[in-house]
Amino acid sequence: MMDKPKHLSQKQIDYCMECGLCTGSCPISRELSKFSPRQMIKQVVLDPDGGLEKSREIWACLSCAACSERCPAEIDFPEFISTHRQEARKAGNFPQESHHGILQAVAGLQTRDLKQQRTQWAREAGVFGDTGEYFYFVGCLPFFDVTFRYMDLSPLESARSVLTLLNKMGIEPVISNHERCCGHDALWCGDHATFHKLAEWNLEVIKSSCAKTVLFSCPEGYVTFKKYYPKYFGKLPFEVLHLTEFLAHELSAAGLSFQPSSTAPITYHDPCRLGRLAGIYEAPRQLLKSLPNTDLVEMERNRQNALCCGTSAWMECSSYSKAIQMERMQEAVQTGAQTLITACPKCQIHLACAQGGADSDLKVIDLYTYLRQRLSDSGANGG
Repeated sequence: MMDKPKHLSQKQIDYCMECGLCTGSCPISRELSKFSPRQMIKQVVLDPDGGLEKSREIWACLSCAACSERCPAEIDFPEFISTHRQEARKAGNFPQESHHGILQAVAGLQTRDLKQQRTQWAREAGVFGDTGEYFYFVGCLPFFDVTFRYMDLSPLESARSVLTLLNKMGIEPVISNHERCCGHDALWCGDHATFHKLAEWNLEVIKSSCAKTVLFSCPEGYVTFKKYYPKYFGKLPFEVLHLTEFLAHELSAAGLSFQPSSTAPITYHDPCRLGRLAGIYEAPRQLLKSLPNTDLVEMERNRQNALCCGTSAWMECSSYSKAIQMERMQEAVQTGAQTLITACPKCQIHLACAQGGADSDLKVIDLYTYLRQRLSDSGANGG
């Protein structure tokens, strides 16, 4: 009898071996012919002693959950791949890190007791505190800002826009120098030791702030806190909200007014973590449609079927990742939109990188900057 992989029932395995929907749904499978989620599960069934853990394919998966979205056996393939990546690291099989491993090194440094100066941007952008009801978890945006400056891109512009919007709503959130990376990338690279250290630190920092609600502009930080912190640390002593949820619910009552969008159409890219992993599709669209005269045109693949931006956790940025990015950019161009909006800093970076190689003047911008740029001067609570 075949051995059963962790987290999968015998019924799921039986269905899986007779199916193939995952392979047809997987963006990597279309670019890398030998890659197949089903075949990876089969490999573990037939060779439980480490065949998959020793392969390179284990790192190619985007954990985008496109396969799980269509799986009739309801297999959580990202969870499957995450579990086996831990074993791969133990076997000496590591991912190829992107950008010379800078972001992995930064995450590792943050597991130590170091003094950070990561709130200067906030002092220049608005008003925040050390304690309060709302904690704005900024995540790795300050580090992205330095790393990707060569692209003429400032990921911190998104955080500045968030702080401006919150201040306009009368909210002075907690923003902390002591915050660390959420641990998302370490978790998905199979480095659970680093993930646990970062998570434990963050939980203590937030508890000390007395915050009742933690707000995230980054989908990766949000889903990591929402799904994986409780999994490993139990029920959290605060509420976790993505900013699109929060703004969609609260913005209309805040008395803010917005200028009309440009007359040109816009389109929206669903981040995998915010969409398929967290189930948030309508809140970002609701925010965009709330602006006067907005012409929001959907890409051919959107919501549950949206195409991934092409890479994950700053690893394995390969030729097939680039092909996926270019395919997504072409979908955006075909809508006739002049602006591509997303709610994920990594998606913005990856798609902006692809835009540089595309024959298009399509502008890639984050959702919060787009909202902030359209704030009327007469917005609530002053400047």
